[in-house]
Amino acid sequence: MGIDPGTTIMGYGVVLQQGQQMKLVVMGVLKLGKYANQALKLRKIFERTLELIQEYHPDELAIEAPFFGKNVQSMLKLGRAQGVAIAAALHCDIPIFEYSPKKIKQSVTGNGSASKEQVAAMLQTLLKFDTTPDYLDATDGLAAAVCHFFQSKLSLTQPTVSGWKAFISQNPGRVKG
Repeated sequence: MGIDPGTTIMGYGVVLQQGQQMKLVVMGVLKLGKYANQALKLRKIFERTLELIQEYHPDELAIEAPFFGKNVQSMLKLGRAQGVAIAAALHCDIPIFEYSPKKIKQSVTGNGSASKEQVAAMLQTLLKFDTTPDYLDATDGLAAAVCHFFQSKLSLTQPTVSGWKAFISQNPGRVKG
């Protein structure tokens, strides 16, 4: 499951991994603009994240990490939204993986500076869905999940070194010769 945190709109997406393939399960948004109270917005994010976890039973949560901007208040609000979504996943014992916006765009499109529209178009191609959602926050949440799929797949294909030789090379101070 992927989440694009926000205090006005939170985007989310769930993909199903079937072997080396992924399939779109759901994507959508939680609209928070009608709530004036920041604490209530955070509560809604927590509750919706729990609902998604209970409905789709994801194994892991990928979330967009906060980025550094000039508006400190916006960064604080975004960080709180991210923290609440993470807390919901932790409450359900789901591992969390954070990716920078640039990493997500790079993973999905091959371009770390891609626009939201380019990300949405590539997701349409990858996951074979026809309609672009009304809010690109939905595809941003989905992009976090797809990024994590690609990163997990990449780590599975990397060779691992194990055994005594690896232990010795990784722990030279613990072996006396």
